[in-house]
Amino acid sequence: MKTVRGMKIVSDDETQLRSLDELMRVFGSAKRYAFNRLLEGRNAKDIIKHLPHQFQLNKRFAEDAVLLVQSLISSQRELLPMRLEDVRAKIEKTEKKIDDYQHGRKTPKKVDLPTCLGGLHQRLEKLKAKEAELTHHLEQGTIPRVIFGGKENFYKRLKGKITNEEWKDVRSNQLYARGDKSKKGNLNIRLTYDDKTYQCYVEIANPLGQPKGKHAPRLRFPVSVPEKYEEEIIDLVMGEQVGVNAKGKPIIKYRPYTVEIKRKNGEYYIHLIYEEEVYGRELAYDEPIQAERIAGMDINIDRIAVSIVSKQGNFLKSKVFYCHELEYVRTNKRNNIVGETVRDVYDWLLQENVGAVVIENIQLRQQHDTDKRFNRLTHHFKKKKLTDTIIRRGLRLGFRIKKVNPAYTSVIGRFKYRKKYGLSVHESAALVIGRRGLGYRERLPKELIHIIKTKVKRHLIALLGSMEESYKQSKSGTKQRQYLGMMLKKIENFKEEHEWSLWNILHKFCWLNQYQIQLREV
Repeated sequence: MKTVRGMKIVSDDETQLRSLDELMRVFGSAKRYAFNRLLEGRNAKDIIKHLPHQFQLNKRFAEDAVLLVQSLISSQRELLPMRLEDVRAKIEKTEKKIDDYQHGRKTPKKVDLPTCLGGLHQRLEKLKAKEAELTHHLEQGTIPRVIFGGKENFYKRLKGKITNEEWKDVRSNQLYARGDKSKKGNLNIRLTYDDKTYQCYVEIANPLGQPKGKHAPRLRFPVSVPEKYEEEIIDLVMGEQVGVNAKGKPIIKYRPYTVEIKRKNGEYYIHLIYEEEVYGRELAYDEPIQAERIAGMDINIDRIAVSIVSKQGNFLKSKVFYCHELEYVRTNKRNNIVGETVRDVYDWLLQENVGAVVIENIQLRQQHDTDKRFNRLTHHFKKKKLTDTIIRRGLRLGFRIKKVNPAYTSVIGRFKYRKKYGLSVHESAALVIGRRGLGYRERLPKELIHIIKTKVKRHLIALLGSMEESYKQSKSGTKQRQYLGMMLKKIENFKEEHEWSLWNILHKFCWLNQYQIQLREV
């Protein structure tokens, strides 16, 4: 499991810091040069051979620069279909909004109707242009334009809001070196510990100041290490003695670690990345869980609901861990809250002798562009951070972690288990998640099937009959009639349908009011 630890350079040596800035500038130039040559179709090996001659870097730095831009290009290609999917979803939602405003189903609150429709049409044009651009890149096998330094800073520079020096600073603020166990953990950027002064240092190879035929001199800076990670980092960089050689000298085995140095607001931050040995593991989708007690987790913006089930799928107990402050606090505070909440969750699970954890494999990105407040919350909400923290802490403590499909967990929990066990919506969803991790299918109870065949069916027929002729002829009206017809067909042939189709019908057309099922307006 990859682990990242943050540190900070604390030095007043202006000469060495200027040398580090110059090395970062040259490394950034080499990285951009390699990026453009790769897009032109040049071979990576040829670029690695050429970089040391043009930029006075050693071969290791040249390889690292090419490696960074190769990963950047591959990630852009991997993200391209997702970006296209998001743009198409936004186009569909924008078209629906336009149709709703034109037919009077919605009225604008802050501006008049022509202004609202004009803005939506402009947005639609931009989205369609973006769709055409991304489709072209996907068909041609190319990638969208990449701006080193960030698009926001680029437009700030165009508007004169930042100086040319500031723009160059954000474009050249990184230094990167891969780990190598045969080079004492890392060749170019090495962390050391002085056991006499009890101080950690970072030593950076500086090929720009290298005399001909000599080794590159090293820049040396003291490093501030967080106290809670100090012992862990010292053990990593000092290595482990595995024996002695023929001369009686100790043989030290080093673990490889990657180092990235970033400059921000005049401060230099070190990110130490290494492979951490853990006792737990992530289970495959179809791999059975071998544990007597299993915890299902429903992760939300303001709380984590945990339900414990037996290996037979029976509910045992549940608990909710609240973290309301995640909605509005700053990043550092948010990370602390996430860590403390997840720690409390696992402390409780250890007390209850739980051996495995099941979570949803969910993404929030598809739900953007629907509601401003929700977009703000999900943008600030570190869903990936929270999920990663749950996984990482669980693996460290020896838990088995399994991800499951999140489809209809809340709906099933609300209609099937909430009243039965007296649970909240989130606790009942966590119960469904835990049962799904064990491989149980959630069939509809007879009373719910009866409601679908009677109340819901009559409701859909009434909706079809009450449509106005003008709306029937519209694009959205045609879509709605087709959709309602498809739902009626599923109800008619419910025995042949997958149970998720029936849960979807309940989700779309029913809601609970004091445990009583009510019909929902479409």
